[in-house]
Amino acid sequence: MKKTILILMFALMYNISFGQNKVDAEKLVDEGIAYHDKGDYDGAIFRYDKALILDKDNFLALTEKAFSLLSSNKNEECIKCCEKAIETHPEEEGLKMVYVTYGNALDGLNKTDRSIEVYDEGIKQFPDFYLLHFNKGITLGSVKKYDDALLCFQMSAKLNPTHASSHNAIARISKINNRRIPALLAYCRFFSLDSESDRAKQNLESVRSIMKANVEKTGNKSVNININSNMLSDASAKGKQKENNFSVTDMILSMETAMDFDEKNNNKTEVEQFIRKFNTVCSSLKESKKDNHGFFWDYYVPYFIEMKDKKFVEAFSYVAFASSTDPNVSKWLESNKEEVEKFLEWSKSFKFTTN
Repeated sequence: MKKTILILMFALMYNISFGQNKVDAEKLVDEGIAYHDKGDYDGAIFRYDKALILDKDNFLALTEKAFSLLSSNKNEECIKCCEKAIETHPEEEGLKMVYVTYGNALDGLNKTDRSIEVYDEGIKQFPDFYLLHFNKGITLGSVKKYDDALLCFQMSAKLNPTHASSHNAIARISKINNRRIPALLAYCRFFSLDSESDRAKQNLESVRSIMKANVEKTGNKSVNININSNMLSDASAKGKQKENNFSVTDMILSMETAMDFDEKNNNKTEVEQFIRKFNTVCSSLKESKKDNHGFFWDYYVPYFIEMKDKKFVEAFSYVAFASSTDPNVSKWLESNKEEVEKFLEWSKSFKFTTN
């Protein structure tokens, strides 16, 4: 009887001790996160290690330690930490971020093929987690596999339409591929999510370039239009439209850009010129929608058609130019806060296709 009581008391004391260790470990993890957020990665890792002494397989300690190791470029150690987390907690929902960290660490060591394998392993387990697709796209883009990378970014944008970086990546790859209208659409969606960051400033320069549409004034009354070579190859050999054919809208933008030099537009500001041309682009998209298909037509075009139908192009345009140094832009935004708010609320509630 006494032996039974002693065994029960020992088991109870062990459970109490284990529970206390777990609580203390979690407190240390919280401290570590605070150190990480301050940029003190070594201080964070020190506390995660102490937590793991108390609770050797603590999942949160392992995941946060891996992230701090990645942030301090200790990629080899990060990989080992990720592998342990995956081995000891194979069913944890939080593993989706571990796979992201794991893939990033491999990418940091230029182990591109293995990095992509890890992202694919994560995607197999968590197919709806947008950051796995996005980071796989980053890795593919780093080795100039732009077509494959674009598919990854398109998937991440479908899974999370508010992820500005996905639209940024889609826009930049489209620009690299000299796909002017697709790039413009992705950049403009980006602006509705982020219009004042350093990236927004860079992207605004790209949009300014796109909106010039290879049109230049060559004399007092003459304008030269250089045709985008991609427009000539948008129809298949059988005369059927290819995916994401924007040749008509591209040509219309060029024609409309030539009107920048018309006397009636001479006194218009840059944003006013953009509004005029972007309205024309949206009208062209609406007229051509039924005859075209592909990701850009199915995903982006309905957004911009509805934007024009609801008369939000003006508000959007000033938001898009928010990072510019034009005082007229800041003045308009300040004077039309209610209209901007209406646009942003509509944009936030818009339902993008996920097919």
